[in-house]
Amino acid sequence: MSNLKQVFAKGKAFIPFITAGDPSLDITEKLVHEMTDAGADLIELGIPFSDPIAEGPVIQEADIRALNAGTTTDHIFEMVRRIRTTNQVPIAFMTYINPIFTYGVERFMKNCQEADVCAIIVPDLPFEEREELQSVCQAHDVTLISMIAPTSNERIRMIANDAEGFIYCVSSMGVTGVRKELGNDVQQMIQLVKEVKDIPCAIGFGISTPKQAARMAGISDGVIVGSAIVKMIAEYGKDCVPHVGRYVREMKKAIESK
Repeated sequence: MSNLKQVFAKGKAFIPFITAGDPSLDITEKLVHEMTDAGADLIELGIPFSDPIAEGPVIQEADIRALNAGTTTDHIFEMVRRIRTTNQVPIAFMTYINPIFTYGVERFMKNCQEADVCAIIVPDLPFEEREELQSVCQAHDVTLISMIAPTSNERIRMIANDAEGFIYCVSSMGVTGVRKELGNDVQQMIQLVKEVKDIPCAIGFGISTPKQAARMAGISDGVIVGSAIVKMIAEYGKDCVPHVGRYVREMKKAIESK
């Protein structure tokens, strides 16, 4: 069974996001182990970038902290290889086109394959231009995850038809960040996807409480949470690990009730 298949094999998946290198790569490594123990099904690691256009202020600030701490893509690959000596949790990278092209597409995907990174999510990659990355991803057994947002029905069907692994469903328009209210468009989006293809759908952007997570798990195959965790890391700094572990356990428990 491929890493991505196992993510959704046991029921509703909980997918936490953290920015690699915030507050340090040492803490990131500890967080990956802690979140694995707490029940995370897939861990999304953000590669810090100076212009993360899909992110709200919480993750933008984490990117700045990580870059100021000297985090590089090579350091992140080294960290994941260390993690792999004891931990086989599925890992996906969240990054942007620019860092991949600057690093070199072939070299980036080869390193993903060697570090057993099973997927990448690239928010600023237009669907029409995905072939630039997709063929290299496929050659190195890395899944390029498709994202859908509240948009035209035809566009959702077109993206779903081409999607692999799972679909990242953006709960509402705009950038990432904690929200009190989540849009209702996402249920309709998922229904459209399922009419086209039997592929898992995970909802992200704005989910922060167990109650929200349970509601979103009721209409999807998984829940992605980033800003709420990154905010906690900013608050507690190097002491964040047990706090994040507790939070992941709570969220996992909430979605398992669905």
